[in-house]
Amino acid sequence: MTTITIPQKITKGEELVAIPRKEYERFLRVVKKKYTKLDVDLDKVIREVKKEKIKGPFSSVKALRYSLER
Repeated sequence: MTTITIPQKITKGEELVAIPRKEYERFLRVVKKKYTKLDVDLDKVIREVKKEKIKGPFSSVKALRYSLER
């Protein structure tokens, strides 16, 4: 894979890297798969929290005790 780094002087402090389009598209497919799984897991956890199956995290012992006493 051929990469070209554009100097920070040209990009005003930001470093940019150019890669072939095929590599970029492959990278996007991998990222999309990972975020899709994350979104599914996150939706599941949010549903459980709304049903009050999961509580926490607690910022203090006092908050934990309050939750347990309810």
